[in-house]
Amino acid sequence: MGEIANRPIRLNPSTIGHSSLVIFNPPAMRLLATTIIALRALRRNKLRSALTALGIIIGVAGVIATVAIGNGAKVQVENQIASLGRNVVTVFPGSFSTGGARGGFGSASTLTIEDIDAIRRDVADIAAISPEVSDRNQVLANGLNWNTQVRGVGPEYLSVRAWDTETGTMFGDQDLRSAAKVCVIGTTIAKQLFPNSDPLGQTIRIRNIPFIVRGILVSKGFNFFGQDQDDTIIVPYTTHMRRLNRRTTVNTILIEAANPEVMPRIQQDTTDLLTQRRRGREPDFTVRNQLELAQTATATARVMTLLLGAIAGVSLFVGGIGIMNIMLVSVTERTREIGIRLAIGAHDRDIRVQFLIEAMVLSVLGGIAGVLLGTGLSQVLSKFTGWSVLVSTNAVLISVGISAFVGIVFGFYPAHKAAQLDPIEALRFE
Repeated sequence: MGEIANRPIRLNPSTIGHSSLVIFNPPAMRLLATTIIALRALRRNKLRSALTALGIIIGVAGVIATVAIGNGAKVQVENQIASLGRNVVTVFPGSFSTGGARGGFGSASTLTIEDIDAIRRDVADIAAISPEVSDRNQVLANGLNWNTQVRGVGPEYLSVRAWDTETGTMFGDQDLRSAAKVCVIGTTIAKQLFPNSDPLGQTIRIRNIPFIVRGILVSKGFNFFGQDQDDTIIVPYTTHMRRLNRRTTVNTILIEAANPEVMPRIQQDTTDLLTQRRRGREPDFTVRNQLELAQTATATARVMTLLLGAIAGVSLFVGGIGIMNIMLVSVTERTREIGIRLAIGAHDRDIRVQFLIEAMVLSVLGGIAGVLLGTGLSQVLSKFTGWSVLVSTNAVLISVGISAFVGIVFGFYPAHKAAQLDPIEALRFE
């Protein structure tokens, strides 16, 4: 009996970890020892830990993938809007009322060349301005034919549209004054009418009138409205109005502002000027700027991103509940271990910190795995669907941060419950 009484008590390290370090070491060592104990506890139950983190993984992956798709769609829309031109203010023909007959937006073309001259003369900070007259025509060249959009524009049209010629040159003021029979064509026209030859210098017949190809435009692809921007022929607007359709009004007026800051003022000044020129008649025009179009176009993508992100965020919440549930089970399973640690001198805060660390490790590792999964998933979707995706650094950081926050919030109650265990009752627990 004496030998038994004097025999030192040996505690199983796998059960209580490094509790002796927790009792006597300074705070930094206590935290290190507590962290080691928490990691050992997670390692003992690898499968359960992985399944617990699965909810966080799915939630974060969903957030990353949906935000990446939403951001990609937004950037794609913004690029398509930018392809329409830079700092553009557009004047459209508006509603009209004549002799009791009334028409809506675009029902009558009432804009004239004199309106353009007045805007150029009286509105400040205009970098470039061009009318646009357009209609569809069957064109012929090289023994082939094609139905396309023929636009009558000014020499500054390419500046307004932020466009350039790939080969050849744009027509100039002299061509405009003489109503020259010259044109610049898009790449679609070049492929359809001149598949095996150089279009420059060749002739295209529009309404049986021969036009010499002066240049070929750089390809722009499809715009926001789904129209092929390369399927076009541009000619001097004087040529279009005098030779092709014999009209005195234009479809639209395109104005390039000197910088984005003056666009609202140019829009207002243009509205006031055209209203004044109507001499009290009901306004028959509408003035819009590119910023309004961009905001309208990206609003849908932004709403969809928020909606999908919110749905994915629910998975994070569910994952947090899963962490809380498993941690509560873990407290029950390890009641005796907690009692031993408290009995040999561990503080309540050591127990609390241990369980918080376990919850945070599960959520942070789940967050990192979710980021990798979400990034990979978005790239796979992009490859197989052709969607544009953009993984945002902010979305990655926020997702990992939220997952850590979820670990703290949903791990606090189990940690607090473990810390409040009575050592004597815990030691009696079977």
